[in-house]
Amino acid sequence: MDRHSSHLHPHHPHHTSTARDMTEGPILSQLILFAIPLLLGNVFQLLYSMVDTLVVGNFVSTQALAAVGSTTMIVNTIVFFFNGLSIGATVIIGQNYGAKDEKGLHVAVETTMAMTFIVSVIFTAIGVAFVKPMLQLMSTPADVIPDATVYLRIYFAGISGLMIYNMGSGILRAVGDSRRPLYFLVLTSVLNTILDLFFVIALHAGIAGVAIATILSQFISAILVMMLLTRTNDIYKVTWHDLRLDGPTFRRILGVGLPSAIQSTITGFSNVFVQSYVNVFGSACMAGWSCYNKLDQFIYLPMQSLANSATTFVSQNIGARQEERANKGTSMSIVLAMSITAIVATILVTLAAPATRIFTKDENVVAFGSLFIRMNTFFLILNCVNHVLAGALRGRGDSKAPMFIMLGTFVVLRQIYLFVATHFFANTPVIVGLGYPVGWTSCFIVEVTYFWWRYIRRRRN
Repeated sequence: MDRHSSHLHPHHPHHTSTARDMTEGPILSQLILFAIPLLLGNVFQLLYSMVDTLVVGNFVSTQALAAVGSTTMIVNTIVFFFNGLSIGATVIIGQNYGAKDEKGLHVAVETTMAMTFIVSVIFTAIGVAFVKPMLQLMSTPADVIPDATVYLRIYFAGISGLMIYNMGSGILRAVGDSRRPLYFLVLTSVLNTILDLFFVIALHAGIAGVAIATILSQFISAILVMMLLTRTNDIYKVTWHDLRLDGPTFRRILGVGLPSAIQSTITGFSNVFVQSYVNVFGSACMAGWSCYNKLDQFIYLPMQSLANSATTFVSQNIGARQEERANKGTSMSIVLAMSITAIVATILVTLAAPATRIFTKDENVVAFGSLFIRMNTFFLILNCVNHVLAGALRGRGDSKAPMFIMLGTFVVLRQIYLFVATHFFANTPVIVGLGYPVGWTSCFIVEVTYFWWRYIRRRRN
């Protein structure tokens, strides 16, 4: 278990209404009240990326639309990696907050922000320098490369805004404040939409305008979150002259954050290989798969929000050495996520064809989209357990287990299944589409077994 300083207080000093101590009070309402802003934030995050696509598709050009699409993978890889690191910071800060370790919390906050500034400089330099090779590596068509290069160069030049905002939000979430990160996100989403339209329609800035709108919005959210962290009187205040990398704290943050970053980055990247199996069946099947994935993103939102809630809840309670309460919170988060997903899945499966028609009028595409929705959507109920349990394990500081389990099932096993099934049995859209449920189901079995064996059985013995 994590080391605790002897610097303990019975109550938090300067305890404000924005921070939320999850080590006491009713568990269910704490989880729900914390998860709702996260859920709304995730919805705005999705809308954020959709606005860029809509503006470019309607007001710029087909090449520009393809460029935004082709850069998604590169941008997501960076974002996934950094979000993984921020989970490490959230967990360590949350554990210190739960332990009422004021000194440890202060050191963790200063180390987190120092790390963020250093990583921002490195990612900006690497990103701007390697845009061309990255696009060539992904076999980007020649007519798309100029627009994609412009978009990515500007995006990477301003990526520090995104990183500072994400890490600042991670600090606030660690102390139970999920509301204010939501307010910043809503503000920047609206701002991004206005700036997109202004740069593209009024100034005719094309794809460069979309990229500039995005990074300006992110910088404003970064400035707001830093103003909040430096001006607060609460115990998570950032003090400029204290910013430094504390060795032991930095290693603990990396210990939790790095496995999480590696897992989400590789899993995201591996979906490119799943896509290559779908591409064999032609454009109608590809478009149907794309429609299914767009709708699928919305079903993921409740489970992602509850997985993040579980991480904060468990980290604070493990910090306070309340293991029983941590386990109760974990099981309640799983039941909540499964119930919500079951309701949403039932609605989506019932309305599979009309939902697909939102994106396309081509009945061939609608047929494929509906097929994938009906096949896969109910399996997401099992995937709730995978994500919430992984969040709870990370909250305990156990980040390597979910990394190995998810990489083993979501990546390795899924690729083995796809290769064997398509080469030796039948290569059909149904067989390929089942690649996702195969990964989810096997992950469910392994992760539940691991959690029971490691944390439940041990306590009973």
